[in-house]
Amino acid sequence: MIAAMSELIPGPAGDIEVRTTGDGPPVVLIPSLGRGAADFDDLAARLAAAGYRAIAPEPRGIGGSDGPIDGLTMFDLAADVTAVVSALGAAPATLVGHAFGNRVARMTATEHPQLVESLVLLACGGAVPPAPEHAAALRLVFEMNVPDHEHLAAVDTAFFAPGNDASVWTDGWYGDVALAQGKATNSLDPDHWLDAGSAEVLVVQPLDDVVALPANATFILDRIGDRATLVEIADAGHALLPEQPQAVAAAVLGWLRDRGR
Repeated sequence: MIAAMSELIPGPAGDIEVRTTGDGPPVVLIPSLGRGAADFDDLAARLAAAGYRAIAPEPRGIGGSDGPIDGLTMFDLAADVTAVVSALGAAPATLVGHAFGNRVARMTATEHPQLVESLVLLACGGAVPPAPEHAAALRLVFEMNVPDHEHLAAVDTAFFAPGNDASVWTDGWYGDVALAQGKATNSLDPDHWLDAGSAEVLVVQPLDDVVALPANATFILDRIGDRATLVEIADAGHALLPEQPQAVAAAVLGWLRDRGR
């Protein structure tokens, strides 16, 4: 296995901790709401083994990324990604965004198209809302003062397909970061970033996702047309990465190779 290296890169408002694995065409990995770069450890290793350079920045407020999160905007989040891409000489990069991270990826492609070669959107929602009980479970996930068994049940309900092991995500939740990121999303009309600029897009849709329902993937494909390609993954919910790591890697690597990337 290729070892990951961690370094601090000056960002627009503070240091950004970045994990880098491998060498080759750059793939930048942007994690889900209130979660860190460790979620991508498995995918980063598989990308590196296939000849890619996996670049995983920690979001502000996690690890060594110490930029302020008060008053955070989507422009700030995109600026952090572009600072990493520029500092590492990684342009143009493929951006892989998981859940909330796909919003940051699309915002970055909209604001800085010269730095973005293509996008992979994992479990991307927003257009078609979840059912009330699933939205409530999602909110509960970020409440750190609830009993462990209630928290795990909420993670299981919101993020994992039936029968999959939610205990792998008992930790790694950053409620204050999630709150700031949520406010950033609400600070800007999503029409600003929904189309991902003019980039080619792979949509990876988990079929058991109750937060980013499969209808969201249909919405994206209808909206941006032939720039988008869809891959569906069975037996996976919104967590996706820990549930079906091999299938996710196969989808991403297959798409990159088909495009000559």
